[in-house]
Amino acid sequence: MTGSPDRSLTTFLATLAGGFLFVYYTSGSLPEVVASHFNREGVATGFLRRAIYMRITFGMVLLPPIFLVVLPRLSLRNPKVRINVPNRDYWLAPKRRERTVAIIAQQCTYFGVMLLLFLCYAHWLVVRANAIVPPRLSSGWILAGLAVFLGFTVRWATRMIGRFRRTEDDSEG
Repeated sequence: MTGSPDRSLTTFLATLAGGFLFVYYTSGSLPEVVASHFNREGVATGFLRRAIYMRITFGMVLLPPIFLVVLPRLSLRNPKVRINVPNRDYWLAPKRRERTVAIIAQQCTYFGVMLLLFLCYAHWLVVRANAIVPPRLSSGWILAGLAVFLGFTVRWATRMIGRFRRTEDDSEG
């Protein structure tokens, strides 16, 4: 990977810090007993003490994106790691492998940002649900958020696969 700074990692770390602060500060408005599980209709069916909810939420919001960013970066350092991309022989040729690994790490990092934002959004919906009595989660808002996240995921995956379907030789011909 070149000497230039990895903007995707900087973006991720800033988003991670923002996500931590967001969960911390928004959790302060939660009641002592938090409605934390909701059925399909948005009715609260499970409750946790705020301190426990916060610990679980920090873990669920922060750890999956961290693993999504760190694990690929660590495993891709191993020159013997098996990487499955279209046009494998072209993209993993010795003169392009470093660039390919950098692209994959960068794209995993951007996906980590998207996942972190979606998980913060889900937490925000729980905070909003607990602001009313009785607590009620908006099924419409959670479905809308999920649809947006899935749309971004499909776009991300399509672009990622498309990136490696092409070779630089394709643009010349």
